[in-house]
Amino acid sequence: MEAVLKEIEAHMMNGTWELAQLPPGKWAIGSRWIFKVKRTPEGLIDKYKARLVAQGFSQIPGIHYSEVFTSTARFAAVRTVIALAAIEDLELEAVDISTAFLNGIIDKEVYMRIPDGFEVEGEPRDGEDPKRWVVRLLKGLYGIKQGPRLWALKLHSVLSTIGFQRIDCDYSVYVYRRGDVKIFMPIHMDDLLLASNSLPELRKVKADLAAHFAIHDQGPVMSMLGIKVKRDRGTHTISLSQPGYIKSILDDFNMTDSNPAPTPMEENARLSMRMCLDTDEQKAQMAKVPYRELIGKLIYLAVATRPDISYAIGMLCRFVENPGPEHWGVAKRILRYLKGTLGLKLVYSHTTSKDRFVTYSDADLSRNPDNLRSTGGFAICMGGATVQWGSRLQPHILLSSTESEYTIASQVTCEIMWMK
Repeated sequence: MEAVLKEIEAHMMNGTWELAQLPPGKWAIGSRWIFKVKRTPEGLIDKYKARLVAQGFSQIPGIHYSEVFTSTARFAAVRTVIALAAIEDLELEAVDISTAFLNGIIDKEVYMRIPDGFEVEGEPRDGEDPKRWVVRLLKGLYGIKQGPRLWALKLHSVLSTIGFQRIDCDYSVYVYRRGDVKIFMPIHMDDLLLASNSLPELRKVKADLAAHFAIHDQGPVMSMLGIKVKRDRGTHTISLSQPGYIKSILDDFNMTDSNPAPTPMEENARLSMRMCLDTDEQKAQMAKVPYRELIGKLIYLAVATRPDISYAIGMLCRFVENPGPEHWGVAKRILRYLKGTLGLKLVYSHTTSKDRFVTYSDADLSRNPDNLRSTGGFAICMGGATVQWGSRLQPHILLSSTESEYTIASQVTCEIMWMK
C-alpha cells in the first residue's frame, strides 16, 4: 500500500493529467496497476514498487502517437565504460531517475479512463455526463507508446544544457569534456552510469540533474540492470557477475539440486531440425515444456555477463518454434553448467598495454547440418576481459575455412570501428 500511495503522490505532484469529459468521436485507453518486488543482484528483496501503467497497446498510430524511441545503451557500451573506469581508475557512480517518464511533455491528444483507486467527487454540472469522465494526459506515462521517446527528449535537453554531447554511434551514450575533465554516461531508460576522472565535477553533474528531476543518488555503483558490480580499489579491478539471476533461473526450473556439468554443451554436439517433432501429439506434449521461457532468460545472461554460453544459446535459439527432447536436454545442461560456474565473473583491471583492444575471432566450416552454413564467433577484450562478444550463423554458404574466417573477421572489424 505504501508503494501505491507513493505512486499516486508522484502523479498528483507532477500534474500527469487533468480531469476532462471525453469529447465526441474520441475514445480513452485503459490502465492497470503493476506490482513488482525489486531484488538485489544477490536475490534479496530491495524494495516493493507499484506502477500505474497505461494500456498503450490500444493506441492507434498516427492518432495517439507518431514516433517511438527508447534510450537504451548497448551492453557493449556499458561494459566499455566500466573497463575504462578500471584501466584509468575513473570514479564510477550511478543515478536513478525517479518516475522518469512523468517528466516528458505529451505530444498528442491522449485520453485515459480514470485509473483504479481514483474517483470523481461532487455532483456533475450542467452538460456533464458522469459516464464520460476521463483524464487527459499532460505528461508522459509508463505504458504509452511514445512514453520512452518523450523521456529521452527531455533528458537530452537537460544533458545538453549541462554540457553533455551525444555520440553518433550510440544515441544513449553521452560524453562531457571540459579541459582535462571527462565524464562518460551510458543510459538505460532511467538508469544513468557516470564515469569520470573528477569527483567534484561528477557531483556537480548530479546536482544539476537533481535541479531538474527527482533523482536517487546510488553513489559508487554496486549493481546495475540486475548485474552485480564489485570494485577493488587496491587491485584496480572491477568485476561483473549475476549470481542472483542465475540462482533465480535454477529455482524457476527446479535445477537447484542438479549435478554440475563441466561445459555448456558436449564436445562436437550438433543440433539439427531433424531433432524437431513431427506429429501434433508430440508437439502438444512438448508445448508443456518451458523451452521458450528458459531460452529467453538465458539470452539476457549470455548478452550481459556470460560469453561462455553465447555459442550454446545461439544454437538453441534456432529451434524455439519447434524444439525436441534433445534440444531441451542441451538447455538443461546449460543450467547444470551455470550451477557449477556460479562464481564466474568478468574482471576488468588496470593495464599498461598500448593496445586498447585485443580481439579474437574464429569460425567453423559448414558445421550446420541443416543448411551447411558456418558459425563464427568473436571476443573483443579490454582491460583483461571481454567487453563485446558474439556467436553468429553466417548469412551464406562458404566454400573454404579461409573465406569463413575472413567473413567473421570483417564483422568484428565493424564492431571495433563502432567501439572506437
